[in-house]
Amino acid sequence: MGSYRERLMAPVSYWVLTVPVVVTLGAEAYFFVDGWFPPLFIVLLFALVAVFLVHWSLATIEVTGTVLRAGKDTLALSEADEVIALDEVQSMALRGPRADPAAHILLRPYLKRAVYVGLADPANGVPYWLLATRHPEQLAAAIESARRDADSPGGHQAGSRESVG
Repeated sequence: MGSYRERLMAPVSYWVLTVPVVVTLGAEAYFFVDGWFPPLFIVLLFALVAVFLVHWSLATIEVTGTVLRAGKDTLALSEADEVIALDEVQSMALRGPRADPAAHILLRPYLKRAVYVGLADPANGVPYWLLATRHPEQLAAAIESARRDADSPGGHQAGSRESVG
């Protein structure tokens, strides 16, 4: 069965760059006041940036059973149609000039590749999902595998009922 889980953690370089940026911005407070306020401002600014980076790192992409979870949103794989692992150029095009504003996206600037999941019936207004990932081929394979398992005679599709008698 197609199973996949990835946490979109912020890279270490983002954390390392946080220190000089926060210290530089916080040091600007010394131009206005002395005493305890500038160090407090630096600590609070670092805490704010840290909360932001931790929140960014909480997003996960998961394929389990017949469901794709991206962040807080869920897609039944029975609704998926086309699944494509995109390279950097294709991902950039779908993030930019060829993007559909109605699409469901989960992107991070530090992830250059993505997976495109077209929807079979975009009746609810969402034509596709675009998911940034470090492993697009593995994610696409897991989605396809889960879809095949759901479509197989022994698999269970969303909404299908089996006879008990």
